[in-house]
Amino acid sequence: MLADELDYVIGVDTHRDEHALVVVSAGGAVLAERAVRADSSGYRSALAFADRFAAGRRIWTIEGAGSYGAGLARILAERGETVLEAGRPGRAQRRSRGKDDALDALLAARGLLASEAGTVPRNGGRREALRLLLITRRRPSTPAVTRLSK
Repeated sequence: MLADELDYVIGVDTHRDEHALVVVSAGGAVLAERAVRADSSGYRSALAFADRFAAGRRIWTIEGAGSYGAGLARILAERGETVLEAGRPGRAQRRSRGKDDALDALLAARGLLASEAGTVPRNGGRREALRLLLITRRRPSTPAVTRLSK
């Protein structure tokens, strides 16, 4: 179970100008929340926030890691952080509870803890190669690969 392998999950709800972050313990308790700007200074603030409230085995789950969260996901990956892309809540779920960025970040974190598997964001290059390797390794039975010679 994922909760046995981690101490913290940091859920992030992304927007063009600002990202909401929530630190959740492996047991699901909210430990801290914060909003940061969606720029390089905000990304540094997000890392400092994580170092302060989630020092230990942690994973980031980012809603919109391929769009508004791409910059944050890239910076985190460059720093050796584990980053997964969170699925967006369903439209009916979003309508029933209104719009709350901190709550969306919390749902992203708790969704990962509840084994709603996130995906590795596609950032190209070595990150994409790692994503493909992880997908291959997670398959229950991967057939042997035969190398074709030219």
